[in-house]
Amino acid sequence: MDVTLRQLAAYSAVARAASFTAAATELHVSQSSLSRAVADLERNLGLRLLERDTRNVQLTPAGTEALRIADQILAAHRTGLAQLGRYAAGERGSIALATLPSVAAVLLPPVISAFRAGRPEVSVRILDGLERAVLARVVDGDADFAVSTAVRRTPGTTLRPLVRDRFDAVLPEGHPLAERSEVSWREMGQEPFLAVGTDSSVRRLTDAAFDRAGVAAAPAAEAGSVATVGGLVAAGLGVSAMPALVHPLVAPGKLVRRPLVNPVVERRLYVVLPTRRAIPPGAQRFLERLEEFRDAGHALPEGAVWEDGGSD
Repeated sequence: MDVTLRQLAAYSAVARAASFTAAATELHVSQSSLSRAVADLERNLGLRLLERDTRNVQLTPAGTEALRIADQILAAHRTGLAQLGRYAAGERGSIALATLPSVAAVLLPPVISAFRAGRPEVSVRILDGLERAVLARVVDGDADFAVSTAVRRTPGTTLRPLVRDRFDAVLPEGHPLAERSEVSWREMGQEPFLAVGTDSSVRRLTDAAFDRAGVAAAPAAEAGSVATVGGLVAAGLGVSAMPALVHPLVAPGKLVRRPLVNPVVERRLYVVLPTRRAIPPGAQRFLERLEEFRDAGHALPEGAVWEDGGSD
């Protein structure tokens, strides 16, 4: 049965107008074209839908039922196209974003809030984890894109610089180093150092900084999360080093921060995009919203700055 939307639309217009002439005018087509479309529909259905004479068009019982079904199909088609159009405009659907816990908790919430305020029918799924898992989610297609550190360029991805945040010494209140305006990595290495777990990008960078400073700093203790490490520091068990975006998550009000020098160490965060597939329209609109925050210089924690968004 080769029934087309054009035939159904033609029939619906004729049935409602009870006139081929009026329906042809409404649809901006010739009357002969309209007549052929309705005749083709009747032939395809094997039913007589209209009784015609020189003045009147009347529906047969089959025609009444056909009109009901035709209107349902046409309405569903219009609704579907409207939904597809809204998806294409990034106004509905869902996006999956992979990112580091500190980014998920500190950098992204205001962006997500502003994005959802304008697009309430787009859901945002956050897949937070450590660097390696975050990048793998983009490559594997579990995430549309990521915001993450990247120790090296991962095949199948493109990096766009987003934020640079500086490492600070994290000290318990009353610690002698808290009296300094800045602290060196060598001085940190002489204290009981509390480290984040070895899978973390924070740990990778602190280990590299101690190496550059020529300090053999075996951790006095380590924990899987920065919040746990912060709690240990606040309890006076040692010192630690963390990037600026992490600080709002770590024992606020109970710790002292001082810039770390010799060397100055910064963590770079990127928007990580897949190179082998297009991201959904909603994800593209989210990235545009994120870029608006960057271009407007939206406030970041002290020690963090926005970077130019060109490919790295």
